[in-house]
Amino acid sequence: MGTSSSRRGRRTAAAAVAAVVTGTVLLTGCGSDEDDEAGKDGGKITLRVGTFGSFGYDNKTGAKLYAEYERLHPNIKIEESNVSDGQKYWDTLKLRLSQNSGTADIQAIEVGYIAEATGPSMAAKWLDVVKEGGADTSKFLDWKVKQATTADGKVIGLGTDIGPMAVCYNKDLFAKAGLPTERDEVGKLWSGDWAKFLTVGETYKKKAPAGTAFHDSASGLFNAVLSSDPVQYADSSGKLDWENSPGVKKAWELGVKAAEGGLTAKLRQFDEAGTWNAAFKNSKFATVACPSWMTGIIKDQAGPANQGKWDIAAPPVAGNWGGAFLGVPKASKHPKEAAELAAWLTAPEQHAKVFAVNGNIPSSKDTLLSPAVQNAKLPYFGDTPVGKIFSSAAAGITPAVISRYDGQVKTFLTDNGILDIEQRGTDPAKAWENVKKLVDDKIAQ
Repeated sequence: MGTSSSRRGRRTAAAAVAAVVTGTVLLTGCGSDEDDEAGKDGGKITLRVGTFGSFGYDNKTGAKLYAEYERLHPNIKIEESNVSDGQKYWDTLKLRLSQNSGTADIQAIEVGYIAEATGPSMAAKWLDVVKEGGADTSKFLDWKVKQATTADGKVIGLGTDIGPMAVCYNKDLFAKAGLPTERDEVGKLWSGDWAKFLTVGETYKKKAPAGTAFHDSASGLFNAVLSSDPVQYADSSGKLDWENSPGVKKAWELGVKAAEGGLTAKLRQFDEAGTWNAAFKNSKFATVACPSWMTGIIKDQAGPANQGKWDIAAPPVAGNWGGAFLGVPKASKHPKEAAELAAWLTAPEQHAKVFAVNGNIPSSKDTLLSPAVQNAKLPYFGDTPVGKIFSSAAAGITPAVISRYDGQVKTFLTDNGILDIEQRGTDPAKAWENVKKLVDDKIAQ
């Protein structure tokens, strides 16, 4: 799942939270005393799930997994609180973990923060979800399990999805700009190099329909380019070394070029005002970097009026942007039941159901290779072979080494660096220095 940070990649104060299951607003993850007493007596208990972005479990636009689990377990009611902004979600969650209070029973963890979650300052805040809930980690991609394993061997998170990269494009806008619209031809335009992607953007700009841009966000482009590089924010030992990273330098250069070249709609992905979401609906940009979890966002935000207008092409270079885990804080009021729910939600069978509805590529090995995924199509994207495109991209993923500070540095580079260049015209050298100062001030290594 993806959020501005990953999957969803997305920004310290409590964030506004929308309850997507019950229709009520949940301001914290705390359960009521009534729930606790009912659980002790074998009556109905409420399990609260905290997420960000689009996980595809909900009963409204997702795979209706909560309703299914409640039918299988009549004594359990599930409430999900969802925040669009992944950075604010994580900042709030860290505060609540430090206080051992206010967390949900299950909390999603974005891949950009998993090294911090498993690190020495936070690992003790999480339960071992394998021991508590009986999950079978042999079903998951080996590198996905390793990411969520602490130094002493505790598994604190179960993989939800991964984020193999593609490019989603608006066929109507491409046609109006004189560009090909067939996905294989589109993919050939930029095959092998993200710099070619910007060249296509220059072509689009010459005949762009009025009020539209080639790409949604220079920050989104930065994340996409970096996702395809084996060296990102950390060195081979896991130590933060973003300033010397060739991947960061390349992504920065291309992001800046797109921003200064007028190739983007100057949007901040996952902004709380909903401007980015509205731009999908109003067809304000022709392309968006498209890890698998982005397909669910396009479906929800572009809406029924734009069904069939979006297609998916191969990316310039294979990469992985995002993916997430489900963990159970030790502060959970119902740890055993929560761990069992987390294990069920991340089991291969449920991975397949989420993919069929939301497009989130599974992190379980058998599901990733199954005909249900390989041959899958998403109704919103018509006859697009979504399963083949993303499973093929997944096969090319080489996971980068992650540092515990990746999520924070990513936010500084995108929201306080590239976004300033894009929206305010800040000089790139000045923006880079601003990022360095933020990292020095905010991160104690």
